[in-house]
Amino acid sequence: MSPRPHLPARARSVLPPWLAHALRAQRGPVPWSAVTRGALAAGPLLLVAVLVDRTSLGVVAAVAAMLAGINDRPGSRRVSVKRLGVPALAGAAGLLVGVYAGDRVGAVALTAVLTGLGLLAGKMSAVGPVASGAGTQLLVGAAIGAGMPVPGSGWIRALAFLAGAGWLLALRLALPTPGGMTGDFRFDGERDAVARVYDAVAELLDAAGAEDAIARRAALTAALDHAQDALAGPRLRRYASSSAERRLHAQYAAALPLAEAATALAWAGEPLCERSSVGPRRLAAAVRENTHPGPLPAPSRSGPALRALDDALLRAADAFDQGDGGDLHTRRRSARDLLRAAFGPGGREYGLRVALSFGASAAVAQALYHSQWYGRHTHWYWLPATAVFLVKPDLGPLVSRVLCRAAGTVLGALVFAGCAAVLPRPEGLVALVALCGALIPASTRHFAAQTAVATVLVLSLVMVGGEPQASAARIAETLLACAIVLIVGHLPMPGQRGGQVRARLAAAADAAHAYLVHVLDGSDGSDGSDGVNSSDDRVTRWTLRREAYRTLAEARTASALAAHELPALARHTEGTDEVAAALERLVDTTTACAVHLDDTGRLTDRHRERLAELLDELAEGRRKVGLPPPDPRPAPAG
Repeated sequence: MSPRPHLPARARSVLPPWLAHALRAQRGPVPWSAVTRGALAAGPLLLVAVLVDRTSLGVVAAVAAMLAGINDRPGSRRVSVKRLGVPALAGAAGLLVGVYAGDRVGAVALTAVLTGLGLLAGKMSAVGPVASGAGTQLLVGAAIGAGMPVPGSGWIRALAFLAGAGWLLALRLALPTPGGMTGDFRFDGERDAVARVYDAVAELLDAAGAEDAIARRAALTAALDHAQDALAGPRLRRYASSSAERRLHAQYAAALPLAEAATALAWAGEPLCERSSVGPRRLAAAVRENTHPGPLPAPSRSGPALRALDDALLRAADAFDQGDGGDLHTRRRSARDLLRAAFGPGGREYGLRVALSFGASAAVAQALYHSQWYGRHTHWYWLPATAVFLVKPDLGPLVSRVLCRAAGTVLGALVFAGCAAVLPRPEGLVALVALCGALIPASTRHFAAQTAVATVLVLSLVMVGGEPQASAARIAETLLACAIVLIVGHLPMPGQRGGQVRARLAAAADAAHAYLVHVLDGSDGSDGSDGVNSSDDRVTRWTLRREAYRTLAEARTASALAAHELPALARHTEGTDEVAAALERLVDTTTACAVHLDDTGRLTDRHRERLAELLDELAEGRRKVGLPPPDPRPAPAG
């Protein structure tokens, strides 16, 4: 699970939301594995390049390693192949485009090319986190290729970029995790992710009937999302599956009915005895230690949800022994879904803002570059490259990004100026690059800290490349980029504002509706059967439930970020958080209905009345925020 942002309660109550977010930092353990990889990536690559007299290519490789280090987050090795590799390929492609466009066209045409790339990358970034990282590196690579004076052909530079990112990826795949789990270290990320699911189930059971039950259910969703991603990457072996992989898949699949039963028990709002959470905790320990769980204490079977919990524990024990699980970890998104995200309202608005910010920054940088008073500064590409990070909403609200970027750049530039005055060249600067590479993964918990570390690293690379100290220019161009992105961010756009938030909210509403329809259509025991022979329907139900909770988490994140914008922007998404909360209650209620239908074949009056209330509440909420109505409303089963 991702570390939670932290800010003292008193500060949260006094400061306006847009300022409170800028001061908020994430909590969590230091990612020592990523720190080690960062220390072995950019610095050593640059040192080798200096020794073989290919310093300029070494600078390109170090930049790529830095960008890959920003994406080097906790998780499984298989996920890192996509998380690091896809953006690196996009960055190399952008660098190629930038090199050939910069060499062959004038300033006006180059600006038009970069603006078009910005539109493409913005639309692509709306698809998901990996696509967003790819869009970022596509534009950064294009700016570097067009503006960085590096000898050699575009293909050589692109290969150097791929070598830098590929070296960090190779370290990610090859190095064991310090203090890793028992067994094949290549699967320690997957085992940790699955174990966290069982821990989250136990914590939710402990919180049943308490005030923090909703937060614990959200933590369970986050753990399931993380495990789903961890198991969904490319195979690390040549053949379909190893015994270790099959075992992990079985353990993840066994957690789904446990999560379902725990959610139903939390929905009921009645406290449970401590014995109820012992079994999931033993299963979590068995995953971590790569052993069998042994006997599991049976909870009371006094109600439908408790009987479902007991049955799920029995199935989990059997799955741990047999090690045979289905392909329930894959998130199935059709090409239509991806195109809808990219070319829908959210993708269009995001694409236009990225295109305008990137294109305007490139145009201003080109104008300053060719002006006499600017001195033909060779780092004009800094301005559009900085705008790329500032315009990305997944890094936080706009004003928070601008404040953190400005503060981090000033701090980093001042620190570098002091270091440059005393460090020997180039060996001292190469050591500084290695140090910053190690600090990048730890600094990602706050955007200002990450910016400060990246600023020191970039300025060190500039001086290693033989150019003078450029701290003042870095500060000036960052502040100019902040102003451009702030202006573009507040410009009126075609269509309804807050398109990205509404697009994610609409996707969550559709997923919740599909889940509800499946539960109420009689396929899971609502026809009066006990549901024991409906395994295919259960698999479908768990898949729909996972998609409903996952899209809901994405919608709530987008809505929360929008609420922390300046009032001029935040007002465009007012009410979306209430709709997301109602959707969350609907999905929880649907899960409780599913568990009850499995056991009894019919719903209670409480279930039917709660569903009717929530559907009416959602219909009103959707109307207020401008969401289209769903398919015809399902009638609660009798």
